[in-house]
Amino acid sequence: MSILFRIFNDLSGSVSLSWIGDSTGVILVLTTFQVPLLIVTVGQSKLYRSEDYGKTFTDITDLINNTFIRTEFGMAIGPENSGKVILTGDRSGPEHTGRIFRSSDFAKNFVLTDLPFHPLTQIMYHPENSDLLLALSTEGSLWVSKTFGEIWKEIHKDVCLAKWGPGITIFFTTYLNGSCKADLGLLELKRTKDFGKTFKTIGNKIYSFGLGGRFLFASVMTEKGNTRRIHVSLDQGETWNMAQLPSVGQEQFYSILAANDDMVFMHVDEPGDTGHGTIYTSDDQGIIYSKSLERHLYTTTGGETDFTNVTSLRGIYITSVLSEDNSIQSVITFDEGGEWVHLRKPENAKCDSTAKNKEKCSLHIHASYSISQKLNVPMAPLSEPNAVGIIIAHGSVGDAISITNPDVYISDDGGYTWAQMLKGPHHYAILDSGGIIVAVEHTHHPIKMIKFSTDEGQCWHNYVFCNDPITFTGLASEPGAKSMNVSIWGFQESFLSRQWISYTIDFNDLLSRDCEEKDYTKWLAHSSDPSDPADGCILGYKEEYLRLRKFSVCQNGRDYKVTKQPSVCTCTLDDFLCDFGYFRPENQSECVEQPELKGHDLEFCLYGKKERLKTKGYRKIPGDKCVGGENPTREETDLKKKCTSNYLNSTQLSTSSNSTPVILAVIGLMLTTAVAGVVVIKKYVCGGRFLVHRYSVLQQHAEANGFDGLDAPDASKIGYHDDSDEDLLE
Repeated sequence: MSILFRIFNDLSGSVSLSWIGDSTGVILVLTTFQVPLLIVTVGQSKLYRSEDYGKTFTDITDLINNTFIRTEFGMAIGPENSGKVILTGDRSGPEHTGRIFRSSDFAKNFVLTDLPFHPLTQIMYHPENSDLLLALSTEGSLWVSKTFGEIWKEIHKDVCLAKWGPGITIFFTTYLNGSCKADLGLLELKRTKDFGKTFKTIGNKIYSFGLGGRFLFASVMTEKGNTRRIHVSLDQGETWNMAQLPSVGQEQFYSILAANDDMVFMHVDEPGDTGHGTIYTSDDQGIIYSKSLERHLYTTTGGETDFTNVTSLRGIYITSVLSEDNSIQSVITFDEGGEWVHLRKPENAKCDSTAKNKEKCSLHIHASYSISQKLNVPMAPLSEPNAVGIIIAHGSVGDAISITNPDVYISDDGGYTWAQMLKGPHHYAILDSGGIIVAVEHTHHPIKMIKFSTDEGQCWHNYVFCNDPITFTGLASEPGAKSMNVSIWGFQESFLSRQWISYTIDFNDLLSRDCEEKDYTKWLAHSSDPSDPADGCILGYKEEYLRLRKFSVCQNGRDYKVTKQPSVCTCTLDDFLCDFGYFRPENQSECVEQPELKGHDLEFCLYGKKERLKTKGYRKIPGDKCVGGENPTREETDLKKKCTSNYLNSTQLSTSSNSTPVILAVIGLMLTTAVAGVVVIKKYVCGGRFLVHRYSVLQQHAEANGFDGLDAPDASKIGYHDDSDEDLLE
């Protein structure tokens, strides 16, 4: 293996790194140093560029006129391989304006542009055309550029949030009474399709909005003004439908966890300060929702959720639930939320002290929530689309997540089975499409060794990359996991200074042979019983992949593409979600009717017309491709009655029927329950005691086993917010 290192000799307090383009080898490194002086901050920035994946760097600070770059905005890199880069510079003086440095040639050259406004957030690229830019100013104005930032035009004032939509559509919310905060729940949602020449107001009483797949969502205040409802549009706001989801009050929130063109995962917070809610999955219209997972851990609006999309195999998500005894447990779904199960215990691991039965326990994954609670977890779970089936994550084995030092676990089949990969916490990265895994131990001591594996974590080798240990800060590898290079970043400190150091290791010398056909083997994804004709069927079809054999020591290379052969399956009940008004009890596969809805007609509003749903409790999973076999009947009947489908417009339609849609009855039941329970919940939960108790149980187990130095969460710093100020409709 070859190794090159670079010492950055400047007064740098922090380092930012960005890759420009795919397979270009171009990296930008921005070092910054700031000193607060009275009411101003004095800073220095240095900019470095590499063309060889970080092996060598050139100081290009002179290209930005030695300007201090605002680190909170970072480096705005253009989409795809556009080669566009925008750096936002600090501008001294009383002017309410800013300046940017623009590059169109992968940071070989920069052009200084003075802005007619002071940017509030990072400038937003159009996802498909990098010449089109959006920016919000500190004065609340929305600006647009069609010339990659050379010329700017103010298109609207009093703007809270703006997003690019399909084509050149821009969606944004505006306030009327002085500020976004004051008008929360009274905002207007507007749309322009001609860069601000004309506008159309497509919604009133808006709390927040978001885009997911082909869906446009809006969280809208109801007429009473103390609850909100989700509305969805498939035609960019021309028409809206009320999503069949529970309403939320001022202390609750909605959050889009994942969305594609077929369906949406929506989290709905529970009433009270519980720290959990329910995940619902939508139909292909984003209107009808089914209950997917109860007691889903999600602490606050803008808080942490462990919901993780496993990108190395389709249909798989991992998240955490808050159990009845207030412990946190991990669950996984292999069919896009149709069924959730606990993660299987690794064969080479023992159940820890949280397990009541030492023979039966599960793997529990540490993710964003554990990191937010300052547990010794340096990284979230990792998967890559071109490293088929591989998931790497920190975890513990027992009945619930433990606060003791976690180990690192790996799955090579998308989460069906797991193995302990490394003892103790580590930083890790996937290289060469899964052909190489690298890791560095997470420790407070300086390090000089990296670990690597060429057989998906079964065997590990140590490599000393330097003589003088460095304080390690992170691993950096090119996004996409195709690179053979990894950079180890850290620093060495002296009495008066800190020197940043980067070591780049090239594994091309280790894996010098290109992989051949004999190095690959056929592998059926989601396989559990080869004798079953339906083995491997998920979402209506099975996929057979060509995967690298674990004992093959060769290089996949940059041109490697995942090879898979799909085949359609016969429909079974596994291809269906529970329909509106039905749910799957825990550890059961059949859908049963929700008790509170028995005897009610299932009616809902669709495009201004009342519809009645007749169902046996099942609806096909959006995107499922199965044919024949099971086909539970489902019928939507137009009742020929107009209805109120949303609260978006000031003029409301009235229904000609005296009956109330069943969803409103459910909401009434929930609100009644919330009122009855709020006193108890507030009395025993607020102020953070709930969270502390959740971990204090595990703390006792840890102390009983002789673990020292474990810090319990500080009760004064932990607690759920009493008020949510935004729905996370991203």
